Amino acid sequence: MYMASFKEIVTKAIIGKGKKYFKNNYTISTTDKPTTVLGCWVINHKFKGYKTGDKIGVDGSYDVNIWYSYDNDSKTTVVNQKIDYNELFNVKIKENADLTGDTDIIVRTLKQPSCSGVNIENDGSISFDIEKELGVEIVGETKMKISIEDDEEPWDEIDDDVDEEVLNEIDENVDEKYI
Repeated sequence: MYMASFKEIVTKAIIGKGKKYFKNNYTISTTDKPTTVLGCWVINHKFKGYKTGDKIGVDGSYDVNIWYSYDNDSKTTVVNQKIDYNELFNVKIKENADLTGDTDIIVRTLKQPSCSGVNIENDGSISFDIEKELGVEIVGETKMKISIEDDEEPWDEIDDDVDEEVLNEIDENVDEKYI
């Protein structure tokens, strides 16, 4: 019979996790009055997470390229704009977790930024919607309790494959005058 006791282990683990969906509207000016928007794509998405008080912030940017026709659909061009963003998250921290210590912020793109709608405005500018979804994980120190067995398991006896008969045969067949 053994007695179980407990030990506490301090380790790094995910102490908070959350995701958030964003849809933002932007406007870009053009040099020519657009007739038709032919395409919109988002590239070069970069971001970094950080702790700010009891919230998590994400600073990021991406480039938006809009391809459009003008002059009654007889010519095309591409206009681009770099968009910077700053998003704040209220991430729920798991119980018994400590945010005051050393933490790592991991940000993942769960849905890459993409253009979900484009409109040509009366003044010749183009308005567009960008959707994205970001996930945030906070990695920090936490304590775990584990059960420890006080009694050690007994050692197993290891039997050799040599029995008394084999030992007698060896003794009888050894030639002491061999050398």
